[in-house]
Amino acid sequence: MTIHNLYIFDRSGRCLFYSEWHRRRGPGIPQDEEFKLMFGMLFSLRSFVAKMTGRGRDGFVAFHTSKYRLHYLETPSGLRLVLNTDLGVPSAREALQHIYGNLFVELVVKNPLCPPRAPVQSLLFRQRLDAFVRSLPYFGPRNP
Repeated sequence: MTIHNLYIFDRSGRCLFYSEWHRRRGPGIPQDEEFKLMFGMLFSLRSFVAKMTGRGRDGFVAFHTSKYRLHYLETPSGLRLVLNTDLGVPSAREALQHIYGNLFVELVVKNPLCPPRAPVQSLLFRQRLDAFVRSLPYFGPRNP
């Protein structure tokens, strides 16, 4: 099992943070185009799930393809965290909640040197996030 990448979007769709670990190859498009496509897909899926289930923010939590699983967390403030893993990871909900509550809020939101709604530049956040992700039981080398 492995973790491919993490996106953090604000409510307007701007990517505030991106990191990758075991991503085999890039998307073949510029990074901002990838961010726009990812956010657009999330927006559409969330909207579709809300219409079908009648549940708003908590209705859409994950989906998978034949190659990867996307785990999703939306906070009350509209922040959207997306973690892509391989198919062997059943749920990363607790990890996303930890990333948001214990890392993002503590090291970015409460940090007076990090301007609100700006891309995350905090080296401490990046280091602690990397250490946390590497400590997860499903972090490991990508299977061929």
